[in-house]
Amino acid sequence: MYAGAADTTGTMLVLGDAHAIDPARRRALFAAYRAADESVAVQCGDLEYYDLPVPTHFVAGNNEDFDVVDALRHGRVRSRDVENAHLLAGDAVDVEGVRVAGLSGNYAPTQYDKPRSALVGERRRHFVRADVERAKALDDVDVLLTHQAPHGTPVMEEYDVGCRHVDDLLAALSPDLCLVGHHHEHTESTVGDTRVVTVAPVWESYYTLDPGTLALTRHETPDA
Repeated sequence: MYAGAADTTGTMLVLGDAHAIDPARRRALFAAYRAADESVAVQCGDLEYYDLPVPTHFVAGNNEDFDVVDALRHGRVRSRDVENAHLLAGDAVDVEGVRVAGLSGNYAPTQYDKPRSALVGERRRHFVRADVERAKALDDVDVLLTHQAPHGTPVMEEYDVGCRHVDDLLAALSPDLCLVGHHHEHTESTVGDTRVVTVAPVWESYYTLDPGTLALTRHETPDA
């Protein structure tokens, strides 16, 4: 249900694409954090800014600082410019009693069967087979974060939307909820037993998620 103001007691913040390397969009990101006033957040990729006010579990999108993402992937970041940013890349974490998993990146058929170590430069934005297989081995996943959508989401693009590897991941994990970034459009659909929501960008909306019911509420992001 779309809402103009939040009643967020006991909920977690959900954020879509931020593209917060841009100062205006960074201000919108922080306006969403302030308005929600939550102690923890999840984010669906294209974050591009990593000094955050509360612990934020995110999947990498196709637009990131991939040096930072690689360092987070391997647990090496120690920087005043990176705070409270926690990457989900084929793994899962418990957030407010909810088991949240994430698949970082997007799909490129020419890169999928390569080892991650063979991806260089901007090619680091992709996921590879090992990432998907690692995620498939997870259990008891309640919420899955992806940047790329499965087939069947009703977003409006000039190309056919959907990745079969994300389809396979949903079939393997059967999460209650899948949150998808990338498309800058709010849609809701069902794939198998999973409710799929493509989330709006942060400069338009933020969301709150009830950990007990997984009810997702959309709120208008206030002016920064």
